[in-house]
Amino acid sequence: MRTPSHRFCVIPDNQRNHRMELWNSTLGSGFILMSILNDSGSPELLCATIAVLYMLALTSNGLLLLVITADVRLHIPMYFLLSQLSLMDLLFASVVTPKILVDYLRGENTISFGGCAFQMFMELTLGGAEDLLLAFMAYDRYVAICHPLNYTVLMRPRVCWLMVATSWITASMNALIHTSYTMQFPFCRSREISHLLCEIPPLLKLACADTSRYKLMVYMMGVMFLVPPLAAILASYTFVLVAVLHMSSGEGRQKALVTCSSHLTVVGMYYGAVMFMYILPSFYHSPQQDNTLSVFYAIITPTLNPLIYSLRNKEVMGALHRVLGRCIFVHRLQLSNF
Repeated sequence: MRTPSHRFCVIPDNQRNHRMELWNSTLGSGFILMSILNDSGSPELLCATIAVLYMLALTSNGLLLLVITADVRLHIPMYFLLSQLSLMDLLFASVVTPKILVDYLRGENTISFGGCAFQMFMELTLGGAEDLLLAFMAYDRYVAICHPLNYTVLMRPRVCWLMVATSWITASMNALIHTSYTMQFPFCRSREISHLLCEIPPLLKLACADTSRYKLMVYMMGVMFLVPPLAAILASYTFVLVAVLHMSSGEGRQKALVTCSSHLTVVGMYYGAVMFMYILPSFYHSPQQDNTLSVFYAIITPTLNPLIYSLRNKEVMGALHRVLGRCIFVHRLQLSNF
């Protein structure tokens, strides 16, 4: 019996060896991250600045989480969503910054294939979750100011948990798809990633396969993840601004404006940097610009967010004083027992 010839494909030895080299180099050697410290004229000063920003991000976000958890007066939807934002910022900064500092101190910028995939997955998860969460926070302010009588119904605990779960699950599923698809490309060019961390756009520049369709897919997903939430945020705050201008109480108007201006400041900082990175066409990009933007939304924004929300918020500052006062009292009581 004759076997049909089209069922078998004989791969020449040179092609087989070439594919094995691509496979081995992709899985074995990893990548080299060319961070912003490599191009800096004074890397020691920049490294110290990044370390201070990271410690400030840890302290401020950690304190905000502690205060919201410990103070019963802050157990309302607005601060529950804010605690999730602080958790995301804390994790985001921790995914990127320690790696930068350790690499600089050790004098090497290598990252394994698995480490690069993990960093990309976490960055996409936390970034996508923050995109959606900021939209839900804007909706919370819209309901609180424009529909105060229905606030307890529209923002009941079940709805709040659904918002948080939607943010985390949707973002993690999107991150899993993009990480898996990006890391399956053969990387046969330079191992040097001209970027602060493992992100899709700079990593695709190292691929030796056709990535044009996937780049279009990344662009479309970026538009879907960024534009609708941003449109919802702008619509919510437009209605809020109209309602605030019609308020008869000057104190209520000022409180609403302070809260909403804090939210809009955070939205402007985060969405501006991320949209430039993922939506703007690639010919507008340069490694220096992309590194600067990555520092902005991976290090600076997580540091500034809790300060913006807490320093201008009397309720948060009051809760912070109460929590610290209780801690000091307990500490003195323990010392007196000894």
